[in-house]
Amino acid sequence: MAGVVLWMTDSVQEILQLFGPHLQTILVLCVTFLLVCFLLKDRRRNLPPYPAGRVPVLGHLLALGGAPHLKLTAWRRQYGDVFTVRMGMEDVVVLNGYTAVKDALVDRSELFASRPANYMLDSTVGFGQDIVAARWGTEFKQRRRFASTALKNLGMKAGTGSIEENIREEANFLRNRIAGYEEKPVDIAHDVTVAVANVICSMALGKRYDYEDETFRELSEAIVTVMAEVGAGQIISVFPLLRFVPGVNRASLSVSGQLAKIQKVLKEEMVRHRENLDRENPRDFLDACLLELELQEKVEGLTEENVMYMAQNLFFAGTDTTTNTLLWSLLYMTLNPDVQNKVQQELDAVVGEGLPTLSHRSQLPYVNACLLEVMRIRTMGPLAVPHATTETVKVREYDIPKGTKVIPNLYSLHMDPAYWPDPDRFDPGRFLDAEGNVIHKPESFMPFSGGRRVCLGEQLARMELFLFFSTLLQSFTFRTPEGAPAPTTDGAFGLTLTPHPFKLCAAPH
Repeated sequence: MAGVVLWMTDSVQEILQLFGPHLQTILVLCVTFLLVCFLLKDRRRNLPPYPAGRVPVLGHLLALGGAPHLKLTAWRRQYGDVFTVRMGMEDVVVLNGYTAVKDALVDRSELFASRPANYMLDSTVGFGQDIVAARWGTEFKQRRRFASTALKNLGMKAGTGSIEENIREEANFLRNRIAGYEEKPVDIAHDVTVAVANVICSMALGKRYDYEDETFRELSEAIVTVMAEVGAGQIISVFPLLRFVPGVNRASLSVSGQLAKIQKVLKEEMVRHRENLDRENPRDFLDACLLELELQEKVEGLTEENVMYMAQNLFFAGTDTTTNTLLWSLLYMTLNPDVQNKVQQELDAVVGEGLPTLSHRSQLPYVNACLLEVMRIRTMGPLAVPHATTETVKVREYDIPKGTKVIPNLYSLHMDPAYWPDPDRFDPGRFLDAEGNVIHKPESFMPFSGGRRVCLGEQLARMELFLFFSTLLQSFTFRTPEGAPAPTTDGAFGLTLTPHPFKLCAAPH
């Protein structure tokens, strides 16, 4: 070994002696050659233009800052609907505005239906063993089709066999919980998280937990933490080797620790379900998955790891997004008491004394419009989950290679003044026509994304949002605590856009 080191040292010294006088010139020529090759390569690829602010190694990371959805939307005004940002050493195509996003996600969905490598996200779901982050292909399509069918069979639908009663029961528990605070200032984020997570538990595990249950408290807090840390740790997804650097890898270590808690619960539940499995009458999602593990009829090569990560998808996607949408809705009610009053008047006239049901939904246009406006003004996934091209594709006059990471900027759709005049103003009337009926599918509105990767639980989320929101607004008037500053509507950017912690008072209505 010592001989090898000595040989290398002598060789370097000989090279320096030989080229010493001209070494600087040689280095300049080498750098120039590499730069020219790089520029020619970029031209040859015919990618969309780069915004200003790109620096070596980091690319546009510094320019994007802590609120990339805002920066990308601002760049749209300067560079158009389609441009390229450099994330570290990777080129990422950004799609802005309704026309470009709809063309990719809906009109040519299969061409944009895969997922790119993303270390932080992949590490939470077994590197593609789930549904959300799985790459495009037969395995993904079989898993998604199976999960969709299973969830519909378990009640993710209107009418007979719906999970509506479970949601109404949980909404009533949440109402009683909030009533117990007796109008005191309180941050109800944990209570809302528990209520929403319990709906997922009833579908996935066939059980609900008490609000004070320690295991469930850890589970719900772990879900919230993982979602926040995956978003905060994206620098590790850009430079995966940083996960070995102390300090920088804090988010990665935190995710690993919280995932261990979640997976421990899921593995224990899988054991319990297998011991009590009724093959003729599956009770919940885990039962359905365990039966498929035995039969291997619909999903080829399904494994226990797949089942665990698919169930984990339900918890992450089904808890965080719905919880935060409900919190945003209550925050906007405290900031807009006139809107809140209109919601309550409609509920009083239509629902009366009983609890709201899904059958009331068509009779409550203003309630629905409020929820739609919340989903517009504070898009849960401002940049969606990144997509990847399944083959080389033409976008406008540009060529996007196969496997390119593509970010659909959904925030740009929902804040586009061409479709939503004065977009920063909270106005549920945007979603009502001249006769006062709800406009369910307006243009430039895709809160659940679209196409092949549209949110699997969209129907469940809409059911929950309506029943939780209408039950709470029927029961309480929400206001900002006396003397406290109005809560900010800025939001914290991560995988989802979450409201900063805020307190409210809930007075009986």
